[in-house]
Amino acid sequence: MALKQDVQGSGEALLRAPFIYRDDEALEKKLQLSLILRLASYMRPYPKLIAFALLATGGNLVVTLLAPYLVGPAVDALVGGRHSHVLFEYAAALVALYLLNFAASFCRIDLTNRLGQRVIQRLRDELFVHVQGLSSDFFDARPAGSILVRILNDVNSLQDLFTNGVINSITNVFTLIGIIAIMFSLNWQLATVALVVVPFMFVLSLRLTVQIRRAWQQVRLRLSRLNAHLAEAIQGMRVTEAYVRADENQRFFEDMNRDYMRTFLRAQRFSIPFGPLVDLTGALGSALLFWYGVHLVHTGVVTVGLLVAFANYLGSFWTPISQLGQLYNQVLVAMASSERIFQYLDTRPTVTDRGVVRELPPVRGHVEFCHVTFAYQPSRPAIEDVSFVARPGETIALVGHTGAGKSTVVNLLARFYDPTSGEIRIDGHDLRSVSLASLRRQMGMVLQETFLFSGTLMDNIRYGRPNATDEECIAAAKAVYADEFIRRLPDGYFTEVQERGTRLSQGQRQLISFARAILADPRILILDEATASIDTYTEHLIQRALKVLLQGRTSFVVAHRLSTIREADQILVFDGGRIVERGRHDDLMRRRGAYYKLVQAQYRSMMEG
Repeated sequence: MALKQDVQGSGEALLRAPFIYRDDEALEKKLQLSLILRLASYMRPYPKLIAFALLATGGNLVVTLLAPYLVGPAVDALVGGRHSHVLFEYAAALVALYLLNFAASFCRIDLTNRLGQRVIQRLRDELFVHVQGLSSDFFDARPAGSILVRILNDVNSLQDLFTNGVINSITNVFTLIGIIAIMFSLNWQLATVALVVVPFMFVLSLRLTVQIRRAWQQVRLRLSRLNAHLAEAIQGMRVTEAYVRADENQRFFEDMNRDYMRTFLRAQRFSIPFGPLVDLTGALGSALLFWYGVHLVHTGVVTVGLLVAFANYLGSFWTPISQLGQLYNQVLVAMASSERIFQYLDTRPTVTDRGVVRELPPVRGHVEFCHVTFAYQPSRPAIEDVSFVARPGETIALVGHTGAGKSTVVNLLARFYDPTSGEIRIDGHDLRSVSLASLRRQMGMVLQETFLFSGTLMDNIRYGRPNATDEECIAAAKAVYADEFIRRLPDGYFTEVQERGTRLSQGQRQLISFARAILADPRILILDEATASIDTYTEHLIQRALKVLLQGRTSFVVAHRLSTIREADQILVFDGGRIVERGRHDDLMRRRGAYYKLVQAQYRSMMEG
């Protein structure tokens, strides 16, 4: 079954046309003030950084507004042949202003970088914590690569906006207001002529914005698909090699990569004209200024120094215009990412503590399923009207063909999902009336697909009980016969485990997960196909250990090998989501019903193998 899942995940995916995950569809929303304000709210916890950054940008603003004003009188003094000490005074003032500009720029860059990084860190932390708290159905519907894109790439794409965009945009707005006010106060005629081209620039730029927004949305969409496929291909690399599909995998990736490149270049083509458009408009404005300004100089209306000052102000005017245009592009890119980020943040877990819940007290392990029905999809129940009772200390085995509903039962017991109808009770407590944390702290679960985290073997055994001593971890490993192979490793219990435990065999990884579950000392133990991937010798060791380890615990065993459940207190036989037989091994064999047929079929399979 696991192999089939792997092939579907990394083999067939390589053959289908460029895929679209449901939550990765392009978002065709316009620029929304509510979304911008929501992004800005992440800056609220840092008022001091914002205040000092604004103070530093105020220094830049002072230089931008005063420097051209000083140039005018200096030029007039030079033209008028005044004493050199007057020019020296103007030069000294300009030097002082630019030293102030240097210090202010240094502080502004440092402060805005710190502000931006803290906002990004906070947003990524919040997104990770939120995603970690979502229910199993969220992860069932999305590939891991797609989720990684949201947490890493989409958050990173907001970095420039928070680092440079927000504070600089405030400065640029005040710079534009200040320059316009000063230009009109100096000479309204020159100001009008110099700025007459501005409305034309805005009309042209607005026509670009729709294409720019849509183009960058497509870029984010293509990048998400590319990353999702890349994560899937890496996770399924062994299956790809086993089925000699590397060439097909490469061609599929190259097609997606090429599609992303074309989409990115198309978005760039829409974005690039904005800068040259500002430069062209500035050049036309300067040409008009000098054409009309020379006339006013000849008629004595303005001085040469005033005309030069105007030229400097006009040059300073187009810089914030250009930066505001770049900011708009940044906002468009950020909009595409922020919509996707907030789409996750606004997703609510379907399984959660609702209303007033209480802590589940220490349990004896009396479990009841009362007419439980559950459907992953509304029209197709996975289990239907399932009822049974497990008394404290009993071992309940669940058997049946693939897809019969066995794993669904234990997933409901661990409350990864909530029943569509019916109730599940532990010691009389409805699972929906107690907190999730207090429920799962009293459960241990070992899955067929064993997952080991990066770190040492000791860390992995201790994962379910962080305060356990080394001696307790070693005792748990000995109980499941893992101690022997661990001590043969180069660093014993402190051997570093690579991602997913690739240095260990499947059987060894399974033994580590057994030790992890036993160390947690749960009152209720779930073994979901936990011995399916273990060799016969290891299985024999585990069977000896289970007789001791399951004693006193209520245990649920989803059995792949029926030989592992002969001594179960109760065997539940599932077919089509319903319990069709129940009883002990010997009783069920005498009935010669569904269970008998399963045992016979497996026996024949073993003999033929």
